[in-house]
Order: sequence, then structure tokens, then C-alpha cells
Amino acid sequence: MQSRISSSSRAATYAVIAFSLSSIFGSASLSAAATAAPVDTGPRGGPPGAGGPLAGLDTGALAFFNIAAARFRTAVSVSGSIVGQHDPGLGPRFNANSCAACHAHPAVGGSSAAINPQVALATAEQATNVVPRFIEAAGPVREARFVRKADGTPDGLVHALFTIAGRTDAAGCTLAQPDFAGAEAAGNLALRIPLGLFGLGLVENVRDASLVAADADHQAAKAKLGISGHFNLSPVDGAIMRFGWKAQERSLLSFSGQAYNVEIGVTNELFPQKQGDDPQCRFAPQPEDWTNFRDSNRFGATHTVLFAGFIRLLGPPAPAAPSDSASRGHRTFVDTGCEACHFENQTTSPSVFTGQSNLTFHPFSDFELHRMGTGLADGIVQEKAAVDEFRTPPLWGVGQRLFFLHDGRTTDIVAAIEAHASPGSEANAVIARFNALPQSEAQDLVSFVRSL
Repeated sequence: MQSRISSSSRAATYAVIAFSLSSIFGSASLSAAATAAPVDTGPRGGPPGAGGPLAGLDTGALAFFNIAAARFRTAVSVSGSIVGQHDPGLGPRFNANSCAACHAHPAVGGSSAAINPQVALATAEQATNVVPRFIEAAGPVREARFVRKADGTPDGLVHALFTIAGRTDAAGCTLAQPDFAGAEAAGNLALRIPLGLFGLGLVENVRDASLVAADADHQAAKAKLGISGHFNLSPVDGAIMRFGWKAQERSLLSFSGQAYNVEIGVTNELFPQKQGDDPQCRFAPQPEDWTNFRDSNRFGATHTVLFAGFIRLLGPPAPAAPSDSASRGHRTFVDTGCEACHFENQTTSPSVFTGQSNLTFHPFSDFELHRMGTGLADGIVQEKAAVDEFRTPPLWGVGQRLFFLHDGRTTDIVAAIEAHASPGSEANAVIARFNALPQSEAQDLVSFVRSL
């Protein structure tokens, strides 16, 4: 069964929130919170509000975007001998066989689609993989990490779901899958789903000083709500990292290179070694994605550079035209304190791309790490991100998203909001305010978020 927040769990959440409200706002709020709840009406309809290039690109940049988008969709096989999968390098361990397998909804570059391709991929080309319990056809694409190693020391690494053992293009490879069932039974399993990539070129082009200044502008609001937060900093030069669930990646190039290697298994110039290397499972020299300096007719960008370029040139998600309810909900979103972390505005620095310099855009994120408490803690430490800390996920595009929270445990945005409240969470006061709202105002807030 896909992990979801059940009605009984939601009732328990309301009980915790109600207790908090009784001490914060008094018993009158207790009754309102216990009896009235907004409803998530689901992803909004209509065409995708994302997937195209940044507005105003010149001819050269637009041509590059189209070439890079095609490469982003290209599937990989072990030796490049499978029809329709002519690029080599898959495995020996992998979670998917293309970037677009994970980043597909509501358009290429988004997050998980409604149908998870990992189920079919497990046994494609006669592979002998067993589909782990937490991977379902109607569930989100997921990657798995182990919290601890066998000796009890911290792990935190991605343990790929599948191997190429048994595939028709991997003769002789017998590499076994990790013991996911055992890890789950021991409470040693942490799951994550893909993040949307739309508009991240704008995020990359915000100067560190601008992120710090935006945070300073919100300090008074944060202090009133007991919110702290901090940036995840590069251990090399102290620069602000801003990509990934724990802001563990500094640039879109490093993000792309690592994903190509860890999620698909393709070695590249940033990550030139295979994960789970096995002499019987080596089918190509390394790195498999490299700058071709031998043939002057083929000089050009590597796949990794193309992936990063595609993401860098993806336009931000376009919100829906706001309804009256969503317009009211925008005000409630700010007044309730959601905007204390989900900053509506950020501003780019001068850019080489047409129309992208000093541009104010609307990601609804401070890109800081915040403690989310015991309810959402995954036990994983990444640089300065603690076991219960996550980067504030941008809310743009959330109106068409299907799965929520870092592990995709729910499809209900109200349940996702409520899950922010647990012991130790910086969001407890904000969620208490949310649950103290009259039902109509809470519904307006949900309508606003689903309009983004």
C-alpha cells in the first residue's frame, strides 16, 4: 500500500493541534479546530502551467533548450543496444533509465506522474528485480536511503532500487538488490520523491547576498512565530546551497551530474565512478558521458551539461488566474504566517539570458533549512542539514502537483500542511493558526495554494 496520511492519523493530528490551540488561543479555538477542516479539491485542471522555456530567450538559447529537452527525455540502456534506448551506461544500480522518468508531471521537468514507471522498469529486458513494497504503479517515483550502516554508523546514501542483473544487455551480471524489506522493518529506510525543476535557473541566479537580505526582511515575522532556519552552506567555500530536499546541491550542474550517476548509473566527468561497482557488471569504459575531444565534428556539450542547461532554461510554473477564494486566501496565507518561510518574492542578479537580469520572481521559498520535528524527520544528515531539517520547498506549481512531502506520503495538500506540526517543528505555531481559522478562511488558503 502506498504510504498516505489516513483519516485516523488526521484525527490524531487534530487532537495534537487542538491541545496546542487550547494553550495558545484558548478553549474557543479548540472547538473550531476540532470540528472544521478545509478540503483539498485536488490538482487543478487545464493545460500544464509549465514545461516551456524561459520567456524572451534568443534564437541560440532556444535552440539549445530544445536539444537539451530531447536529451533529457532520452532513455538509456546498458550497452546502447536496446531499440529506443541507444545511449549506453545504465547501472549497474539504478532507479530510472531517463531523467524524464522521474520528472514528468505536469510536463517534462516536473515531479512524479500519476503512473510510476519504476514498476515496469524493474523487470524490463528480463531483469530479475523484485519491486520493493514502497514502489507502486499509482504511487510516486521514489529513491531509498538507509539511515545507518550495518555497524550502526550514519549512512544517508542513496541505495538504488534495481540492478541490471538478468537483463539481455548485461550478460553475466549477478548483482543483488539491497535488502529494502529488512531496512524498512528495522526503521532504517528513508524515502524521497523527485522535486519539480521548473524555474530553477532563476533560483540559481539569485545572489547569496540577496537570499540573506530577503531573510533579514522576514526576521521580525519569523521571530514572532518561533521560526529560526538557516542556509545549508558549501563545505568548500561557504556558499549557499539551494537545490535538493535538504539544499545539499549548490549548482544545477552538480545536481545533474550526481543524478545521472546515482539515479541512472551513468558515469560522467563530475561523477566518474560507478556505484556498486562489480567486475562482472562493467560494460563500458568510464566515464560514459564525456567531452569528445577526438572528433572535431562532435565537439559539444556532454549530456550532463545539456541536462543542467535544460533545467537552467526551464520557465517557472504559471499560476492559475486567481478566483475570489484564492485572492482572499493569498491574504490569509500571509496573515497566518506561511509567508514567513515561503517567501513569495526573490530577485535574480544580472544574467546572460535575455530578460532574466534583476528579475523579481515568485518561488514561495526562502531556500533555508528548517526543523520539521519528529513527524517528518528522516534521520538523514547532509552537510549542515540535521536529521529533521528540510529546505523550504518552493510552492510555485503546487496546484498541479500530485504527491506531497519529501517521501510522497500523501496526495492531500491539507494533510501535507497538517504534517508540518509535530514535536520540535518550527511550523507548530503557524499550523496552530491555520487550524484556528474559520473553515471558510482555511478553505480560501487551500484554494490559493492550489492556484499556484
